[in-house]
Amino acid sequence: MKWTDTIQIAEALYDQFPDIDPLTIRFTDLHQWVCELQGFDDDPQRSGEKILEAIQMAWIDEAK
Repeated sequence: MKWTDTIQIAEALYDQFPDIDPLTIRFTDLHQWVCELQGFDDDPQRSGEKILEAIQMAWIDEAK
């Protein structure tokens, strides 16, 4: 997975943290969790607030 795979990342986060409300996650924690996902293979420095927001929004949609 790469940073641009926001939906796939959100699905993986939901699977790994099903009881977490994505709106309560700090972006620093979200960044770390994404980097630690199995199958994630991208440069940690390539993310930014817009990418993390997109992942968070996709995770919220996944949790509905």
